[in-house]
Amino acid sequence: MSRAGMWGLVALVSALVLTGCANKGRLAPVDDHSISGAHGAARVMPGAENAGKPGYYTVKPGDTLIRIGMDNGQSWRDIIRWNKLDNPNLIETGQVLRVVPPAPEAAVVRPAVSPTASASSASVPAAPMPVASAPTTSVAPAAPSAAEESISFQWPARGNLLSGFDESKNKGVDIGGKAGDPVLAAADGRVVYAGAGLRGYGNLIILKHNNTYLTAYAHNQTLLVKEDQVIKRGQKIAEMGNSDADQVKLHFEIRRQGKPVDPAKYLSAN
Repeated sequence: MSRAGMWGLVALVSALVLTGCANKGRLAPVDDHSISGAHGAARVMPGAENAGKPGYYTVKPGDTLIRIGMDNGQSWRDIIRWNKLDNPNLIETGQVLRVVPPAPEAAVVRPAVSPTASASSASVPAAPMPVASAPTTSVAPAAPSAAEESISFQWPARGNLLSGFDESKNKGVDIGGKAGDPVLAAADGRVVYAGAGLRGYGNLIILKHNNTYLTAYAHNQTLLVKEDQVIKRGQKIAEMGNSDADQVKLHFEIRRQGKPVDPAKYLSAN
C-alpha cells in the first residue's frame, strides 16, 4: 500500500473511533407523545377543538379530577361521564374537558373508581368502564337562580377561628378544636367526594348544595359519609383531626360556581 493510502486508512479509523466516543452513553431520543407524534408533528390533545369555549377546562400540570371538579363546582364523577373517560386516573396536560352538563344530558352509568393520580402523559393500561354517549353541544354555565343564591349556611364546627379567608393564601377559614370534635354539614346537600385524594386537604368531604354552591371540609380524623349520600343541614359528617395539617383544625371552604368565596360573609348571620 502506498504511503498516501496508508495515511487515508489511519484517518478513516480515527474518525470512526471519535464518532464512537462521542455517542458512548447517549440514549436514543425519547418520543414524548404529549408533545409530538411519530414524525415530529404537534400532537392534537383530546378535546382541543373546545379549548377556550364556555363550559370547558384545559388540564394543567398537577391537576386531578377531584380538584378540577371542586374548582368548577362539579362532581368528579360527572366530569368522567361527560367526557367519556375510560381511565379517571389518566388525564393529560393540555387535554380539554367538559366541566358543565351537556344539554340535554343523557341517562348514564356512573363508574365507581376513585381518581388519585395527577395529570400525566404516560400511558396506563386500564379496562374500559361503561359510559353512555352524550351530546357535544357547548353549554355555558347557567346564571345562579334567586333560590340558589338564598341558601343559608351554618357554622360547620364550634371553635376558635384560627385563620380567615385570603383569596391568594387561604381559600377558606380554619376553625380550631380537639381531635374527634363533630364536623357538621353547613347546608342540605349531596356528597360528591369523600376521601384523601387531594393533596393538602387530608381526609376531605365535598358537598354539592345546588348548581351554584359547594362546601369543602378538610383535615378530618374520620369521615362518616359516603359519596352520593344525601345530607341534611347540621348533620354530623366527620370528626375533626389533623390529616395533612400541622394541628387539629377544620379547614372549611364555600365555593360559588367553583370559585372560593369568604365563608364569613355567608356564616356571620347564622
